[in-house]
Amino acid sequence: MAAVSHRVFSGVQPTGNLHLGNYLGAITRFVALQETHECIYCVVDLHAITTWQEPAELTKNIREVTAAFIASGIDPDKHIVFNQSQVVEHAELAWMFNCVARMGWLNRMTQFKEKAGKHRENASVGLFAYPALMAADILAYRATHVPVGEDQKQHLELTRDIAQKFNVDFAASIASHGYDETFFPLPEPLITGPATRVMSLRDGAKKMSKSDPSDLSRINLTDDADTIAKKIRKAKTDPEPLPSETEGLADRPEADNLVGIFSALNDQTAAQTLSHYGGGQFSEFKADLANLAVEKLSPIAGEMSRLLADPAHIDTILCDGADRARAITSPILRQVRDVIGLIQRS
Repeated sequence: MAAVSHRVFSGVQPTGNLHLGNYLGAITRFVALQETHECIYCVVDLHAITTWQEPAELTKNIREVTAAFIASGIDPDKHIVFNQSQVVEHAELAWMFNCVARMGWLNRMTQFKEKAGKHRENASVGLFAYPALMAADILAYRATHVPVGEDQKQHLELTRDIAQKFNVDFAASIASHGYDETFFPLPEPLITGPATRVMSLRDGAKKMSKSDPSDLSRINLTDDADTIAKKIRKAKTDPEPLPSETEGLADRPEADNLVGIFSALNDQTAAQTLSHYGGGQFSEFKADLANLAVEKLSPIAGEMSRLLADPAHIDTILCDGADRARAITSPILRQVRDVIGLIQRS
C-alpha cells in the first residue's frame, strides 16, 4: 500500500491554557490545510502523560483542545479529529519504533535535554522515548505532510530517519509480501502558521507559554473580550515610536512581537503593518491591536464555551474520529506485523 498523495497529520498536547501562540503558530494552518489535504488532527494525550497530569484536569484539557480545534474552524465531519489514546495502534507502533530507533538518535534530541534539565535521571522513560511515539503517530497513517513548529522540526527529522531505517532493515520482507518498497513515506515538514514564534507579552525574548506563571504573558483562547483587551494594553513595549521599516524592529523584541501578532491576525506582512503605523506611538497601535484581537479571538472563546458546556457531544466527536482513524491504522499495522514476522489472527 503506497502513501496517499496529500495526507496531513498533526497533534496538540492537552496540557491546558491553549493560547494565541498555539492559534497563530499551528491551528490557523490546520484550518487552511483542510482545503487542500486529507487531514488528521489528534489530541495527543499519551504525549501529555510523559509528565504527571492530574487525571480530572487531563480529561478537561482533552475536551478543551478538541473544542479549540472545532471553534477555530476544523471540520470533524470532513476530516478526522480524535484523541490519541483511543487508537491503540499509536502505542503498538511506538514500541516497534523503539526497537528501530537508536539510543544515540534520542540522546541528540534537544527538547528532552531542555525538559529534563538537570534532573535527567528522574525524567520518565516516556519523555525520553517521546520522539518514537511521535514517529508512530505520523507513520501509522503514512502521512505525507506534518505541520510542525520550529521546536518540533528535529523530531520530524527523526521520524524520517526511523522510516528510512525500517524500510532498509526490512526491505527483503517488504518485497516478499508484495508491499511498496517505500513502505513508510518520508514525511515533509510544513512549518506552521503566519506567526510561527509568538513571544510573551511580558518579555519579547521568551516564547509565549502556557507554563509561564504570569497570565498576562499570554492571551488564552478562553479569554473574554475584556481580558484580551486588558492584556494587550498591559503588554510590554519600549519608549520609541514604531519604525517605518521592518529593519527598525531589530533589537526591539517587544515591538517586533506585537507587530508580528497584528500582522498575523490581519493576514498581512509586517512591512504592510509598519507602512500604516510607522512613526506612531504604541498607544494608538495597541488600541487597534486590542480591537483586532478581540474581533478575531472572542468568537472562538464563545464557541469553545458553548461546546464545552456539552462534554458528551465532544466525546462523541472524539469517538467517531477514533473509529475513522482506526480504519486507516488497523490495516497498516497488520502489514507492519507481517513485515516484522509477528504471527497474528487471520
